[in-house]
Amino acid sequence: MKTSEMTPQQLAEACSVALNRNDHTAQSMGITIEEVAPGYAKLSMVLRKDMLNGHAMGHGGMMFTLCDTAFAHSCNTYNRSTVASGCNIEFIAPAFEGDTLTAIAKERSRSGRTGVYDITLYNQKDEELAFFRGKAYQIKGTLIPED
Repeated sequence: MKTSEMTPQQLAEACSVALNRNDHTAQSMGITIEEVAPGYAKLSMVLRKDMLNGHAMGHGGMMFTLCDTAFAHSCNTYNRSTVASGCNIEFIAPAFEGDTLTAIAKERSRSGRTGVYDITLYNQKDEELAFFRGKAYQIKGTLIPED
């Protein structure tokens, strides 16, 4: 299907598939794309033993990576190659081995070549674990060829 014939939802889903195709980090971590829409993404993963820190809690870098991946999927839903220009995270509760972590990314602002996205990280009990904010910047290129 030509990109010009796609609905915004179809375009968002196609972009997410294209982005994930070459994301070997997300694949190795077992990150699953649950849902995408324009400016929105919901991704999850199960916290494995090899993702724990020395305190037997979820390693902050692993939790950050899940949030960062949800951020990438949400800001790339318009078929404009977009990367992070900055991001930060606030951890508010720990995660543990076997927890199913879910990162929900929502677009807060998108103007010109920049955007701001908020990502909340939850466990399987819907408890908030972290708040992540990403700043996005559009670069040259697209995820899928335009017609």
